[in-house]
Amino acid sequence: MASATTVLLVEDTAPLALMYEEYLRAPARRIITAPTGREAIAALDARCPDAVVLDLLLPDMNGLEILDHARKLYPHLPVIVATVTNSVDVAVEAMRLGAYDYIVKPFSATRLITTLHRALEHKELKTEVKEWRQMVGRDRCYDFVGQSPAMQAIYRIIDSVAPSKASVFLCGENGTGKEMAAAALHQASPRRNKPFVPINCAAIPPELMESAIFGHKKGAFTGAISDHPGAAKAAHEGTLFLDEICDLPIELQTKLLRFVQTGEIMPVGGSRAELVDIRFIVATNRAPAEEMAQRRFREDLYYRLHVVPIEMPPLRERGDDVLILASHFLARFNAEESKSFSSLSPEVMSVFRRYEWPGNVRQLENTLRSIVVLNDDTTVTMNMLPKELKQFAETNPTSAANQNTSIADLVVIAAGQNAVKPLWQTEKEAIINALDQTGQDIPLAATLLEVSPSTLYRKLQLWKSVG
Repeated sequence: MASATTVLLVEDTAPLALMYEEYLRAPARRIITAPTGREAIAALDARCPDAVVLDLLLPDMNGLEILDHARKLYPHLPVIVATVTNSVDVAVEAMRLGAYDYIVKPFSATRLITTLHRALEHKELKTEVKEWRQMVGRDRCYDFVGQSPAMQAIYRIIDSVAPSKASVFLCGENGTGKEMAAAALHQASPRRNKPFVPINCAAIPPELMESAIFGHKKGAFTGAISDHPGAAKAAHEGTLFLDEICDLPIELQTKLLRFVQTGEIMPVGGSRAELVDIRFIVATNRAPAEEMAQRRFREDLYYRLHVVPIEMPPLRERGDDVLILASHFLARFNAEESKSFSSLSPEVMSVFRRYEWPGNVRQLENTLRSIVVLNDDTTVTMNMLPKELKQFAETNPTSAANQNTSIADLVVIAAGQNAVKPLWQTEKEAIINALDQTGQDIPLAATLLEVSPSTLYRKLQLWKSVG
């Protein structure tokens, strides 16, 4: 439980309010008392308390209106309703509408405090379960697919960095998902409803690059028959993604540096600077240190952009993610092409798992697309693999011993299903799922799982202690 808590007490009878305040009084607890529904709603609008004790019979409005307001503002806020004996049916209705519990007047200090403690523990448990769900078994993040430790680290970085305006510098080999990471950062940010504008610095001729980024005015050069806003202005209040930043001409890097420093752009042929608000995300498949050493990339620009570095892992370092991704792509292309594929053969899975994938996820995706387009069967077999994978299998055979010891790690039952998981992880996911299904009711979850509540409490405390 948190070291300090705030409880909103909604009670219109002054003597009862004073008595409940005395019941609730504790060194690390702040009590806010609201004698009317209007004041209760104002208090909720001002801040989120840790719990609410709500009298349903108020002079100016029905307590259920306050419950509804609280639930809309703070879905996980525990609300304890107080009622008299002849209105228990109303209290049950309040429970149906999202109240945590109800107590019948008159009640003792022990009854109120016990219910409050349970409500606060319930709220804390829901928060912890949400955190555990983010750390365990997370195999998707926006368009990313994979649950390896390397990708779990990427997901956590995206979660942490997305709300900031800080520039992000993505590095990694071709095909590792740098643009996908940039898009995920944008989608997870407060700028998600504004433009995400990607521009590939290696795909645009150097003589057109300045206009592509900063725009140009009509008549600025031959062929400029009208004004062009450029990527920077198009990304105003959103995100500008500069892919292959190390391919930007060195003379243009100076102008980009000034833009990063001031937020001002000068269109080609323009006479007046324009202020834009954008977040910079850049990427490269080169080694920035080598580019700076060879004077192909400005050091001052690098340090301006290199605020939050993210290194995208190659597929060969992502373990069984290759099988999860292969099943994902197989299911997708199978549906697109109206084919009947449902699985990969064990031999194909073995090759996929051991192959280096120099083209990374993009190569794997193209491989599965080609297989589905060119073949029609239920299982992907060795004879369907492209030439380079067949050659790899011939020159790198799997010994019987290795095959026996690794087959459990390679099994994917069918397209779209996850690889076999460690027992501890399956158990943890089952417990978290049961808690989700029961509203974090540990005794009920334990009943459904056919274990004792003490077992769940012990495991939850163990997970909390080890992070």
